[in-house]
Amino acid sequence: MKFLDDLIHKKIKPNFEKGGSLEKFYYAFEAGESFHFVTDKRTDTGAHVRDYVDLKRMMVTVILALIPCFFIGTWNVGYQQLWYANGGVAAPGIVESFLQGLGKVLPLMLTVYTTGGTIEAIISCIRKHEINEGFLVSGFLITLTLPPTMPLWQAAVGTAFGVFIGKEVFGGTGMNILNPALTARAFCFFAFAQQMSGDKVWVAPNEALVLNGVQLGETKATLMHEAVTMATPLGNAAKTGTEYIPSTFDMFLGIIPGSVGETSALACLLGAAYLIVTGVGSYRTMLGTLIGGAGITMLFNALPESAINHYPILGVSWIDHLVMGGFMFGLVFMCTDPVSSASTNIGKWIFGILTGILAMVIRCVNPAYPEGMMLAILFMNVFAPLIDHYVVGASVKRRLARG
Repeated sequence: MKFLDDLIHKKIKPNFEKGGSLEKFYYAFEAGESFHFVTDKRTDTGAHVRDYVDLKRMMVTVILALIPCFFIGTWNVGYQQLWYANGGVAAPGIVESFLQGLGKVLPLMLTVYTTGGTIEAIISCIRKHEINEGFLVSGFLITLTLPPTMPLWQAAVGTAFGVFIGKEVFGGTGMNILNPALTARAFCFFAFAQQMSGDKVWVAPNEALVLNGVQLGETKATLMHEAVTMATPLGNAAKTGTEYIPSTFDMFLGIIPGSVGETSALACLLGAAYLIVTGVGSYRTMLGTLIGGAGITMLFNALPESAINHYPILGVSWIDHLVMGGFMFGLVFMCTDPVSSASTNIGKWIFGILTGILAMVIRCVNPAYPEGMMLAILFMNVFAPLIDHYVVGASVKRRLARG
């Protein structure tokens, strides 16, 4: 390790420092250095607060919270592929399913991280500021919010839009108004609607699968293709209500088609518990979103039968609404973004409740878009500063009234 430390800091680093031949790329070098080594920077003036909670540790905490979604989501991708390819005759094994899913998810993740990381490195060199750790989380979130069959070039374009327009134009991490990961997904949804929505279930590659080294026969490949042109649970709910949706238990576990990380409510709850215990995620925002979403769907369930016949999804129970689609994933990992959501305690309750209500209204009333979490969060991101403004203003008025 000492040899490597001497090589990096005594022979390579001087080339990137002021006056070196590679000075303009210093911040790209600094990002790699700080990732592998403890920083050698020390303060020498003034009083400073020492705290173990910094940006890097917060990002790592969120990454750890996302691990259950990644593993269960990757397993589910492979499980769905193999299950439909086998004609639903025999359930594939856990390891076999995970490795099959990893073959689809890993290239998607590498594409997202390579694209976003390169853009951040270039912009950091141009602006001459350090590359922060924000994209470690954003890249993970973008990957988990995309369908596994998303063409890699489309994922790259969407990531570039999310990083540049959603964050860098505002000044980088901590300055963005909108959640960068959701900005990327929104771009993909509207730019590549056929790959992001519709009746195609996101469980199999566009080409015929090769299982156990044997190419699928023409008949089986045709059957597989027909099997994967069914609607996702939300798509079925929007058209037929409760008739063709999976069981609540299957949706809770995540044994359903969908984007990589959004299918398992169980995995999202595990991540939520970790974020709350570590103090990184706000339970107020999460619980507020849950209350808002559950409350409005209970009202929908109580509507007259004529209204439910017109919009069948209104008849889906509130518990099924919570465990299908991207509601739980957005509730845990998107609503709690400390930059783009409300920061005051009362504001977090307001932000969460309104997000949950708006998400279910869009999901149930808009027949063209049977999922509203993404648009609801982005919409509330815009109003988060206004919510905090009025909450702080009301607090000031109360204090002044007390003298």
